[in-house]
Amino acid sequence: MARKLDPKQRTMAVLVGVVLTMGALGFASVPLYDLFCRVTGYGGTTAQADAGSDTILERTINVRFDGSLSSNMAWEFKPVQREMTVRIGETGLAFYEAYNPTDRPIAGQASYNVFPFTAGGYFNKIACFCFTEQVLQPGERIQMPVTFFVDPEIVDDPDAKFVEEITLSYTFYEIDLPDGGAQAALTPEQPAKTTEYN
Repeated sequence: MARKLDPKQRTMAVLVGVVLTMGALGFASVPLYDLFCRVTGYGGTTAQADAGSDTILERTINVRFDGSLSSNMAWEFKPVQREMTVRIGETGLAFYEAYNPTDRPIAGQASYNVFPFTAGGYFNKIACFCFTEQVLQPGERIQMPVTFFVDPEIVDDPDAKFVEEITLSYTFYEIDLPDGGAQAALTPEQPAKTTEYN
């Protein structure tokens, strides 16, 4: 037979349960919020697609490209082309350029969103440098692609159908070098190179 808890023990058990529940919800909130943003496009979060659209409309939309760096990131980073006009549903290809002017390897990861936020769920990336971390050696300059399309369903959304211009923005943050990155920093200096992704 289970013994009854006295009022102090019961209060303590309830408080411990509340703390554990809040901790579990706090831990799960980041991935759940990320999933929510990706599914709904909330906050300008873009969608991801395996292939381009089967439908291409005659209507066009202007896509602007923006690039910035966090305050502690030593790279130079910018879009190669500031804007392009694509038909809705048409696959577009744009490039961003990154350069490491320092004497050390630097790893970076890009965060991204689109504006206006109502277009976020309709802006689909097929391939993007932002899906993985990037490592630039000292003096290395690379061009990184993003392949995208605007989902034709945007024209049926009462909140997004009048959007004529979408701005795709990236911000690069410095991250820890992946395994082996510290060793790469100890290797003899290599000449600067330019890498272009295909």
